[in-house]
Amino acid sequence: MFLFYSYRIEGPTAYFDEVETRHCIHVLRNQPGDSIEFTDGKGNWYKGSIEIIRKKEFTANILSDTFRKQDPSTHLHIAIAPTKNIDRFEWFLEKATEFGISAITPIICKNSERRKLRLDRLEKVLLSAMKQSLKVHLPKLNEPTSILDFLNDGETDATTDRFIAHCRAEDLPHLWNNYNADNDVTLMIGPEGDFSIEEIEAAQQNGFTPISLGKSRLRTETAGIAAVHIINLKSNY
Repeated sequence: MFLFYSYRIEGPTAYFDEVETRHCIHVLRNQPGDSIEFTDGKGNWYKGSIEIIRKKEFTANILSDTFRKQDPSTHLHIAIAPTKNIDRFEWFLEKATEFGISAITPIICKNSERRKLRLDRLEKVLLSAMKQSLKVHLPKLNEPTSILDFLNDGETDATTDRFIAHCRAEDLPHLWNNYNADNDVTLMIGPEGDFSIEEIEAAQQNGFTPISLGKSRLRTETAGIAAVHIINLKSNY
């Protein structure tokens, strides 16, 4: 089945942009009256029928809607340093969306190799992953920010558990043993050169607990997926 994304819902009418129009109308050859299923990215799953088709937009009449809780139901926020190879960072975004991540903040650290991102491109990656994995919650992608600004951002105050994964100490407690299932969580993943000592200390001063993701030394994007998977598994254990 195909799941489409409506960028605007007004009463009984859903609106679809040029990208969705190209796929739904021009590629799949759907016509007025045909049934489709779609989401608004906010947890709602709709069934409707195509109503009006224009060159770069179409509308659908909403026939029914169902709200679906996010899976996992916890609010999972990953703050992660963008990788030098943007394909690897996009891979992380895609797979994290499939698992059901809530929010991503690209953080710029002392050892970061990439400091600029095209958010419009990354938003498309998230949207495509949401639709293909039949999710109905579109992750929030925040603006890139320095790690110190992130630590001082009030958004982190809303979470219960805070962790920072790093490799600068041995025998760190494992995330699995320290995460309380069903708690909201913010977790920080550093660049390939890891967080600096000063960054780790600043995180600890802001309530972040240092943790390990296992004995293997992981790339940034792999560490991000490992963290998301552990939270997902424990939340559904």
